[in-house]
Amino acid sequence: MTDTPFPNAPQTGPDPAQPLPRLARDTSPDNPWPVSLLSRKYHDAVAKWPGTWIEGQISEINTRRSGSAYLTVRDNVEDISLSVTGFGRFAQMAREFRQGDRVILHGKPDVWMKQTRLSFMGDDIRRVGKGDLMAQIEELRRRLKGEGLFDAENKVPLPEFPHRIGLICAPHARAEGDVITNARLRWPTIEFTVVHAHVQGPSCPPDVVAAIRKLDADPSVDVIIVARGGGSFEDLLGFSDESVVRATAACVTPIVSAIGHEDDWTLIELAADLRASTPTDAAKRVVPDVNEQLAIVDEARRRIRDRIRFRVDNERRLIEGYANRPSLTRPLTMLDKPQRFVDDARRRLDIGMRRITDDASLTVEKLHASLTALSPQSTLDRGYAVVQDAHGHVVADSANVHAGDGVTVTLRRGRIRATVDEADAAKADASNESAK
Repeated sequence: MTDTPFPNAPQTGPDPAQPLPRLARDTSPDNPWPVSLLSRKYHDAVAKWPGTWIEGQISEINTRRSGSAYLTVRDNVEDISLSVTGFGRFAQMAREFRQGDRVILHGKPDVWMKQTRLSFMGDDIRRVGKGDLMAQIEELRRRLKGEGLFDAENKVPLPEFPHRIGLICAPHARAEGDVITNARLRWPTIEFTVVHAHVQGPSCPPDVVAAIRKLDADPSVDVIIVARGGGSFEDLLGFSDESVVRATAACVTPIVSAIGHEDDWTLIELAADLRASTPTDAAKRVVPDVNEQLAIVDEARRRIRDRIRFRVDNERRLIEGYANRPSLTRPLTMLDKPQRFVDDARRRLDIGMRRITDDASLTVEKLHASLTALSPQSTLDRGYAVVQDAHGHVVADSANVHAGDGVTVTLRRGRIRATVDEADAAKADASNESAK
């Protein structure tokens, strides 16, 4: 007997006497890991990861406790954040930073076993650029995104074969030569309309806006490239100006941003119809490769020739098949089937007519026999005679004639005219009775 309130209830949970599985794949409902063991496994695995340098922007920071610092670092482009914790020297260094600063920090990932929470344990932190400006740009990005300026449905596709490119760049800039040289290497007939503008400093936003509007109003320009070489964060601030972003989003002509290097980032890239990593990349993506297009044309010609040759060969085989048919080599064979049909029809018609004639002849013979049997002549042929009075009525009763009446007697052959001497009705009745 047991002291449990439900002695018949099934027992659940792992058997304390059963050893725990060594590997996660060996666990089961009957032999699971405790939470503490799983947390330890996570901690030991993460402890083997190497230290990493990361870059981001401080979105939250807490250094109120002495000897410790808690930060939330946000990615510069994507909406992804990471929790960073540090102690001792790192906490002292973190006191020099505030929310919005752009930083580079070093540390290792760590698992806090009490809540099995993954965090990043920092040991070094350094300032990069101006975080307050990054915060302003980030705020502007969110506001413009909320207005729909960066929506994908507003993007305009680039023309496949542009005739003229509008280029916005600094005077005598290397980016101008990179775009023109690489574009003409790929598509020698391409033409350019170049508008020079300041690409950094206070004059950058109004110059770029005016250049975009000028090229957008030119009907001969098929696509616009805004190009600038690499530079510092402060040098590229003009391309994150609100007026530049709005002018880019409002541009009807397809526009490509090619600002800085691949790692640089500005707001104009979000509003442009296409973002190129470098000016050279923009030139390669705006115009097609003439060699590739010639290869496509050659392939199309080859396929057309093959299709025509295949069609001609099919028609030739079809004509040869027609020419070798017996209907053309021996035309009279075309009449064999109709002749067999006519012969068969004639035979069936002859059989049908003979059958109809035989049936009609048999019918006539039967009718002739019936008529012969019913004919009065046949009665006369057996020796009987037909007596008619003077009016031509057949005398069937002797009471219908009197002495002196003239009668006509029709025999098998010929007629006799006679006069009644006497008509004996009684004898006739006696004869009828005796006949009965």
